Amino acid sequence: MSRGWKITVLVLGAAGIVSTPLIWLLDGPDTGQLVGASVQAAVAVAALVWALFQRPEGRTDDTAVRTGRARATRGGTAVTGIGRRQGRGNGSARVSGSGDSVADGEGSSANSGIDYT
Repeated sequence: MSRGWKITVLVLGAAGIVSTPLIWLLDGPDTGQLVGASVQAAVAVAALVWALFQRPEGRTDDTAVRTGRARATRGGTAVTGIGRRQGRGNGSARVSGSGDSVADGEGSSANSGIDYT
């Protein structure tokens, strides 16, 4: 669920909870109005709980285990672990057991862990 939708559901759920006693119950409710108010409040609470537990869209958890050697020559780039260009990705990233990293020549880069460039 995107952040915008999550905020929308949270606001509407809160409005549903607040409006229940204001609209339904202040005018001396009969049995039907009391049942309607209870159902409205229950649905609003369920929407709030559901929205709070939704994971953000596009979240990825990256793991690289026992990566090999990274070697780049003549201006090249080598990544054997996790590459997140320009810091993209909003999940966790974990590398364990990374190997050697060797870069030869001007402008070359090698990474056996996490590359956020």
